[in-house]
Amino acid sequence: MPAIEVQNLVKTYRGGAVKALAGVSLALAPGESVGIIGPNGAGKTTLMGCLLGFLRPDSGRVTVDGRAPDDVANRAVTGYLPERLVMDRWMSGLDFLRYHHGLAGLPRERRRADAAEALERVGLEPAAGRQSIRSYSRGMLQRLGLAQALLGAPRLLFLDEPISGVDPAGVLLFRRLLAEQRARGATLLINSHRLDEIERSCDRVVFVKSGRIEAIEVQSAGASHARVLRVRFAAAATPVRSALDEVASRSGATLEEVAGTDARFRVADDAGATRLLAAVVEARLPVVEAVAEEGRLERLFEPPPGGAS
Repeated sequence: MPAIEVQNLVKTYRGGAVKALAGVSLALAPGESVGIIGPNGAGKTTLMGCLLGFLRPDSGRVTVDGRAPDDVANRAVTGYLPERLVMDRWMSGLDFLRYHHGLAGLPRERRRADAAEALERVGLEPAAGRQSIRSYSRGMLQRLGLAQALLGAPRLLFLDEPISGVDPAGVLLFRRLLAEQRARGATLLINSHRLDEIERSCDRVVFVKSGRIEAIEVQSAGASHARVLRVRFAAAATPVRSALDEVASRSGATLEEVAGTDARFRVADDAGATRLLAAVVEARLPVVEAVAEEGRLERLFEPPPGGAS
């Protein structure tokens, strides 16, 4: 049985004038990690609201573990990190976690220890736990929200823009925590505009546009996919094409184009990009900049040829 199943879901606003979801169907297997991407206003947050039981669809059906999404049994095994964090700012971080620990019906005797461990898990110092939430930065609030979502090791995790406002160290921490949740068999649904993080964390990626599922990309979470690397060389000493062909051949890359001071190489993965750059440096070519161009998921946002999106 699917962990989450959506059948022909329709949701409108303003008396039917705005159709946020227009017949969405989707199923998530237990333990699967699925990313939801799409332009602003595509219906992604509305879809998540219906899956959580916060919104009632006009028609269609949603089941979570075979039950209605707002069933109390589902609430007990669900963790949720919303995009817009609304917290009791007068509380300390520890008080906030203890409060939600109690709401979740978790063992009272573990409350203080679990709250302290949750803070540590998301990289917040004990001193931060004693501060009022009103003094927290955006990144600290995001970490606290994730700590709350992970209380009780939920089987279902709904994460809406989980790394919004998080610094690079926090991004690395969140990656590790999401990998841990997947490893223990949790089912994850992640809505994010950070396409690179979606590629790293998800087994499938669902592209939503105008309330419909336009594409589903299947991939291996954490895998690196083929990409194009644009390398810029010093204008006064741009290498000849034969030299570029040689470093490409030596590193297993493919030279696709040379235009002025720029060369575009296709590499198999992150390791391939590293080998190419190492070959460029070893050949003493005057590289100025190397930039990875758009990946597979970015291409879903491109307008169709000859038409507007």
